[in-house]
Amino acid sequence: MNKVVTFGEIMLRLAPPGFLRFSQTNTFDAIYGGGESNVAVSLANYGIPVDFVTRLPDNDIGRCALMEMRKRGVGTGHIVFGGERLGIYFLETGAVSRGSKVVYDRAHSGISTIKPGMINWDQVFEGAQWFHWTGITPAISQGAADVCMDAIQAANRLGITVSTDLNYRKKLWQYGKTPGEIMPDLVAGCDVILGNEEDAEKHFDIHPEEVDVTQGESMDAQAYVSVCKQLMERFPKAKKVIVTLRGSISASHNTWSGVLYNGKEFHSAPTYQITHIVDRVGGGDSFMGGLIYGLLHYPDDDQLALDYAVAASCLKHTIYGDANQVSIDEVEKLMGGDASGRVSR
Repeated sequence: MNKVVTFGEIMLRLAPPGFLRFSQTNTFDAIYGGGESNVAVSLANYGIPVDFVTRLPDNDIGRCALMEMRKRGVGTGHIVFGGERLGIYFLETGAVSRGSKVVYDRAHSGISTIKPGMINWDQVFEGAQWFHWTGITPAISQGAADVCMDAIQAANRLGITVSTDLNYRKKLWQYGKTPGEIMPDLVAGCDVILGNEEDAEKHFDIHPEEVDVTQGESMDAQAYVSVCKQLMERFPKAKKVIVTLRGSISASHNTWSGVLYNGKEFHSAPTYQITHIVDRVGGGDSFMGGLIYGLLHYPDDDQLALDYAVAASCLKHTIYGDANQVSIDEVEKLMGGDASGRVSR
């Protein structure tokens, strides 16, 4: 099987142990992760050849991030070095009625000062069949947005499938451009678009009809048909549009599902009750990793691909850290209806 390539920033995550608040802790757990690197780890777990492309500082911390990717079976041969530092984010994990909190410390990171020409995309894409990026990367800096555009254009020229997770991050758009000025041209080159109702609204002013997404125990999948259709009309190159559906009952209890529209058929996945969330960071990334795997392995069955993505992401909520650490067998077991969590002996 030909490889998948992902491009974006990997960061150092520093989090107080357990559910401690920033003001309570004297120690931080150190984990490496980021949107596109998390997708790469999921794919490696499923046996998909995958390369992660980024720019890292040439120091010990940058090399620790590199080692983390290698440890997870992700290809790192096209990572370039440069810049002052590795980006950091601090995570305070919420519980019950207290939401989680993220503080970014990623200014002047290696990838924020990346420029066109630093990565040879024709070389990166040799033997590739799929390229994935997220809306986080062009939010970092103009240079990161420009390099992302170079990658998309190269992939389009070479006939490589391009996917995006829209991933709106309000705190990141600080370099003078709005999502509306940057994202449409990038997304126009995509074959597969993943997002949620907030992503569609903030990037493209697209709204679901008659849905209150701020509260409630479940999401009405049919209400998102309009979002999928509007995205496909706006971006005619897209062959599939997928919306994740998260119902937030509390920080510890969410419902989780998704829908997929392929221009003809509208598919809806089962809804999972995730009642004791261990770590929801990376939930969307694990969905994307599962979706890419599903679309590659079940090319004629969009329903099965969607079901795989939702089940994989459901399991991610039980895994501490940014990246999903589950096997195909575990995902398929949950897809088959076994959510018992019984000990495997």
